[in-house]
Amino acid sequence: MEIFSELLNKDYFVLFLVIGLGIALGNLRIKGISFDTSAVIFVAIFFGYLYNLYGITFSIPPIIQSVGLVLFIYTIGMQAGPSFFSSFKEQGTKLIALAAITVITGGLTAVSISYIYNVDMNMMSGLLTGALTSTPGLAASIESSHSPLASIGYGIAYPFGVLGVILFVKLGPILFRVNIKEEEKKFEEQSNSNTPMVINKNLIISNQNVHGKTIDELKIRFMTKANISRIMKPNQLPISPTKDTVLEIGDIIKAVGTVNALQRIEILLGKVTDIEIPRSGTYDVKWYVVSNDAVVNKTIRELNLFENYSATITRIRRASIDLAPHPTTKIKYGDKILVSCSTGNVSAVTQLFGDSLKRIGETSFLPVAFGIAIGILVGSISIPLGGLYLKLGLTGGVLMSSIFLSWKGKTGPIIWNLPGPANQILRQLGLLLFLTPVGLSAGQSLVLAIQEHGAILFIYGALITLIPMIITVFAGRFLLKINFLSVLGALTGGMTSTPGLSATDSMTESDAPQIAYAAVYPFSLVLIIAVAEILAIL
Repeated sequence: MEIFSELLNKDYFVLFLVIGLGIALGNLRIKGISFDTSAVIFVAIFFGYLYNLYGITFSIPPIIQSVGLVLFIYTIGMQAGPSFFSSFKEQGTKLIALAAITVITGGLTAVSISYIYNVDMNMMSGLLTGALTSTPGLAASIESSHSPLASIGYGIAYPFGVLGVILFVKLGPILFRVNIKEEEKKFEEQSNSNTPMVINKNLIISNQNVHGKTIDELKIRFMTKANISRIMKPNQLPISPTKDTVLEIGDIIKAVGTVNALQRIEILLGKVTDIEIPRSGTYDVKWYVVSNDAVVNKTIRELNLFENYSATITRIRRASIDLAPHPTTKIKYGDKILVSCSTGNVSAVTQLFGDSLKRIGETSFLPVAFGIAIGILVGSISIPLGGLYLKLGLTGGVLMSSIFLSWKGKTGPIIWNLPGPANQILRQLGLLLFLTPVGLSAGQSLVLAIQEHGAILFIYGALITLIPMIITVFAGRFLLKINFLSVLGALTGGMTSTPGLSATDSMTESDAPQIAYAAVYPFSLVLIIAVAEILAIL
């Protein structure tokens, strides 16, 4: 017992004990609901409360919290970066507007409660981030306020922030009288019209005007936006075409592209046929993973596969989405590319793209170290604004730098993107190192905070969760006329609630919620951090 008491005064022992107990608590599921890694802060608050109760002065070295903070924020930016800028263009402004409504309404609710009921703004900043289940927001709030009240507020509001979103999305269809099946059908019809799928068809050459001309002369890709992946001439084995391949009446080709692209190539070359093109030993169709740094950020036109390798890229899979290749499409690290090429060039194409899953899975800490250093530098730069000087600070600098570097992908020999597993491990490590000292510090001030403000703090947290959700659904459903499933996805993304998204997914077979969630989540992360920092300095 004496040994255990002695160990409880050693910071490194308490650090790992709290982490272990927190993870164990977070793994417990009650009717499918769990707090996951965030449970660590509750265990840490409890330990901090016990230390305060027995008059023990204890703290984790500040460097632990700082290291955890920068690792966590940097990996969040790495995850959000690739889709952060494209989400504005690809998803339009409506879903982004919904996320903004969610976060800004939450911020206004917190400010209103603070002024009406005279609650410390640092506490409200923590209540906001807990109500929106945003640990990055909490990190920003603590970094700006240097107050334990933010983490106390987070711990108070977080449980209902998780449960409230789940209950709301489950009851949403009943409250707003929505038929989920009808919404699924509407979304599918809209998706098919807005996002054409990449398909393939076999055509037989019947247009006399193309007889005897090469693929290069016909400028097929430019004219139709489709690709020819295979060609079979009468009484010959199929081959992978090159730009110098001559098309003749009776040739069978396999064309790949969108529905509209295939309609155009059909008009140019001939008619659809049921004749299949069998596989042969003269060409190969294979998926390659991009692991060679040399081709990253190069366009398909720059690679000149047709001339150099008698090869054609027929499809690109990026983040589980199939893209139709275009000459100006840039190759990204980790892309999966479907290539049709002659058998003799397979090894050369493999060498070109790398095709190494092992290489993709390896992690160099060099770009992480440089990236974080750049973020710290950016965050320390003062920006003159009138008579004031503003700066992003540690959280804002690291976050914005990691978003930009992740979007950029590569600078010279440095690949900034982190493989998924590596990003997940570093993010969890950073989160654990950050939450533990934060919770221990908050626990020592918890009793005083509740004595000063009372249990009404729990109600304030619930209001900051509920009011934004109600306003967001009304705005999305009745003002912006967005599909209800997309509204729920944007809502859970705006609340940064993965449990809420899981609850929504269980209600439908459509991928509308996931698409909306993915579109707004990066934007919401940044906006919540900004709002939390503003509240913390008010």
